[in-house]
Amino acid sequence: MDMDQAAVFLAGSILTALGFVVIAISIVAINNIIAKFWKPVKLFTPDSWTAINPPARYSHQEELDRVAPELYKKDK
Repeated sequence: MDMDQAAVFLAGSILTALGFVVIAISIVAINNIIAKFWKPVKLFTPDSWTAINPPARYSHQEELDRVAPELYKKDK
């Protein structure tokens, strides 16, 4: 009777350890998939408040020439 209990305990221990290994590998794999495609959430940075603080807009030389050519002449 003692050998049966020992065999059941050994089999249960091995299966429990294998279960934990499978769970750990699954968590790592899911984490790697999420990290590959997930963009970080930025709550309190200036670029997260685009409704209140619109992103900067930069102009090109052609646009500056069209708006005020005498002010924005490119030195040649």
